[in-house]
Amino acid sequence: MAQSRSILTSRQQEELNFSILSYLHQNGLGESAAAFAREVPLDGVDPADSATFSSTKFASLLEKKWTSVVRLQRKVIELEKQVAELQTELAAAPVRVDTSTRDWLPRAPEKFILTGHRSPVTQVSFHPVYTVVASSSEDATIKLWDYDTGHLERTCRGHTNTVQDLAYSPNGNLLASCSADLTIKLWDASDDYTCVRTLIGHDHNVSSVAFIQPRGELLVSASRDNTIRIWNITSGHCVRTITSAHSDWVRRAIPSHAGAFIASCSNDQLVKIWDTRTGNCLQTMGGHSHVVECVVWAPHLAEAPLRELLGLPKVTAAAARRAARESAVPGSPDGTDTTAEGDGPAVQESLHYVATGSRDRTIKLWDTRTGQCVHTFNGHDNWVRALAFHPSGKFLLSVADDKTLRIWDLSNGRCIKTIEAHSHFVTSLDFCLTSPLLATGSVNQDIKLWECR
Repeated sequence: MAQSRSILTSRQQEELNFSILSYLHQNGLGESAAAFAREVPLDGVDPADSATFSSTKFASLLEKKWTSVVRLQRKVIELEKQVAELQTELAAAPVRVDTSTRDWLPRAPEKFILTGHRSPVTQVSFHPVYTVVASSSEDATIKLWDYDTGHLERTCRGHTNTVQDLAYSPNGNLLASCSADLTIKLWDASDDYTCVRTLIGHDHNVSSVAFIQPRGELLVSASRDNTIRIWNITSGHCVRTITSAHSDWVRRAIPSHAGAFIASCSNDQLVKIWDTRTGNCLQTMGGHSHVVECVVWAPHLAEAPLRELLGLPKVTAAAARRAARESAVPGSPDGTDTTAEGDGPAVQESLHYVATGSRDRTIKLWDTRTGQCVHTFNGHDNWVRALAFHPSGKFLLSVADDKTLRIWDLSNGRCIKTIEAHSHFVTSLDFCLTSPLLATGSVNQDIKLWECR
């Protein structure tokens, strides 16, 4: 009888032959075993010796493998049944509209909890290029974390009091920090975060610091001394001081996206818009009934949902450009404006919308062209501490002393999601522009990283 080509190795074939002979001998089939042995020679083994095959490791091996095959067949049938049921459910499920990753929102639970600060966290800020998130604290330190692994990379020490705020330069080469020790420090991110310059000039707690776009050669700061200062980071000189910017502590001074304007908020419950180039106050807006903690500029991508929220007609690209020219800084007949002195080419930018958060538990949206509050977002149960517009421009995110992170749909003004973010007051938040991540900081001394999906 010609042997067919086997898929088994020679060793596997030998083991199978021993198993078959063992099975035949155990079941008293001696003649069959002898016939099988004549066809399949076994070196050094007497096929008629049933005792040898009953005591070898191959005894009962064939039955065990056979029962294993039966069990596997049964499992395969069960899995095929489950697959069929899941395919039926999938076919009946509603089709989900594919959305851009730019529309993804943070979801619980958090990806990482970063611990290491010894006092409340005051600010978090993502590096614009690398996988680093910086945090500041009342413990007078700045910590750098790898947000891919959650590991602490470095601790920067140099301030002697609470570090109030942090900001990366547009290219990520510098990190600016400000403190209750009255100073602003610049840290070289490309040289192990060495402190390369200390800016001195404020007479009280420095509460806010931000680079003026697009090139980041200028820095704006706000202080409890009621002033706003603009600094040249190359020389370290203060190039403009807006004295008595507010009648009380200036909590934030935030430049617009192209740097032509600065929005400030204060303990005096007012929000003001400033011309970066001249330092003139262009608009004063009042409506909050308590300290205004934070202010942010709406990105251009928020124009469409905000117009829907306010019941305004959609605008064409040409109309948007015309509106930009008409609402440019007063005194600029060609519709252009330059940023602070020495900042180079003129930058065209229109006055737009800003959002503010207050201790009166509300968030207000302001039209800076008219100075009017155009919408109020109600929902938080305690002081609103920080705001951030979603990169898509469709949502506004807020954190507050009610320990929550809230997400607001700008097209209808409704809170569409609430996340119980921390076990204590939430002080800060920031979006990562290179990965779908959000960071929040808290009085309970930790930072949480939230994946957006």
